[in-house]
Amino acid sequence: MKKRWILFLSIISTVLILSACGTASTSGDNGLETYTVATDANFKPFEYKDENGEMVGFDIDLMKAIAEEAGFNVEFESMEFDGLIAGMQSGRYPIAIAGISITEERKETIDFSDAYYDSGLILMVPKGSDIKSIEDVDGKKIGTKQGTTSQDYLVNYTDAEVEAYPEIINAYMDVQSGRLDAALYDLPNVLYYIKENGNDELETAGEVFEGQPYGIAFKKGSDLVDDVNEALATLKENGTYNEIYKEYFGTEPPQ
Repeated sequence: MKKRWILFLSIISTVLILSACGTASTSGDNGLETYTVATDANFKPFEYKDENGEMVGFDIDLMKAIAEEAGFNVEFESMEFDGLIAGMQSGRYPIAIAGISITEERKETIDFSDAYYDSGLILMVPKGSDIKSIEDVDGKKIGTKQGTTSQDYLVNYTDAEVEAYPEIINAYMDVQSGRLDAALYDLPNVLYYIKENGNDELETAGEVFEGQPYGIAFKKGSDLVDDVNEALATLKENGTYNEIYKEYFGTEPPQ
């Protein structure tokens, strides 16, 4: 009886070990490792949800193409941007893509891929506003997004009354309604909102500044950085990057 009991426990242990090994890092039938990619589904046209609730956008298509080229699978998990950065710094997520600006401060706690998009900050104002540049925001109510470089800039380099939102669209809407004097955020997202929802009521003010390229983020010391950089370079060489860029921005990427 004792021998049978030992044999039974041995079989159960083997089954559990095999089950664990079979689900640790594979997805579907291709046997490739799957990585969770943290993102923020409120940054058109880089990442957002379509009418069916599916994650789409420039970053999403680019990340999928990189994964295919590099030989791994990805699944996306959306969250607020400031939580995303904290999750990367803690090592909770192996990869993140969400229009994340490469900064020296962030590079102290997370790693980045090579730059894949050049951006900068721009002011959105109501048409006819007396705010003509970033020099005019002192004492004004300026909206931005929590946890971003635009919030850092407003807090550290201006005397504006800063209101930071979990979702930047709420800041844009408050500029439109007159509750805010302006909003400061990344150029492509500001231009996209004005084009799609501005109703000829909004415009940009001043020059683009604080030019900061976007990079794919990784937990510190990640072995994936080199593979992703190699895949990104290949996509730029074979024209895939250009195709994705043109789909979302309507033009070829600047040289």
